[in-house]
Amino acid sequence: MDIIRKIPTTVLYPDMHEVPKETEVVSEHILDILVNERPVYRLVCSKNHLKELVVGRLKTDGLIESTDDIDRIFFCKYENEASVFLNRDISWQENAVNPELSCCTGNRVLSAAIKSGLKKLPKHEWRREWVFELAGEFAKGTDLHDRTCGTHACILAVEGKALFTGEDIGRHNAVDKAVGYAMQNGIELGKCMLFTSGRVPTDMVEKVIAAGVPVLVSKAVPTAESAEMAARYGLTLICRARPDSCEILRQGDGS
Repeated sequence: MDIIRKIPTTVLYPDMHEVPKETEVVSEHILDILVNERPVYRLVCSKNHLKELVVGRLKTDGLIESTDDIDRIFFCKYENEASVFLNRDISWQENAVNPELSCCTGNRVLSAAIKSGLKKLPKHEWRREWVFELAGEFAKGTDLHDRTCGTHACILAVEGKALFTGEDIGRHNAVDKAVGYAMQNGIELGKCMLFTSGRVPTDMVEKVIAAGVPVLVSKAVPTAESAEMAARYGLTLICRARPDSCEILRQGDGS
């Protein structure tokens, strides 16, 4: 199945005339992830950068620390299933079948691992010009969104330089793709910034803290609870980011 498909639509105008056309839309892809032969996730995603998505998801959910924890990853012929084999055993919570209610695509957790808690992020440096550079980069648009207006994006950057953009129908998945790209390419997450197109509730903040990324920038807004969590764990949270202005929710070490 292609990432983008065309569907028939009709454009309606106030003067009552109508124009038939074809509109490009993003396809939903279902990806089941097995870890050490146990079904763990069912993700509704865009069918691109799937290995980055899997690796990033394992990291932001606390199942791995680095790619050294992964022995191998196999995808089935149609890329509907990913089998991950880790170099260690995982302890699982029993009877843990929970929907991710905050995920905009309806991702499902089929098995929940017993994990250690979040760790406070170390002190870090950042500069406001890096934020504005990323906001300008984001304003240029991305391929899938420009064609369909149907995706979220997450830019991975170091010192304001964009290194990768993850696009997906889900904002959580886009973040995971950016984190997975960094891990697979030996980019130290503690030196990275993420720029997300999506709003920032607590589960997004938790995901970024778990990844060890110290700065999260969004063109959207946080919740009161996510701002409190960011402050508690030392995450610099910057929202309403535009090329000419932004709001910082927690003052970091930058200027």
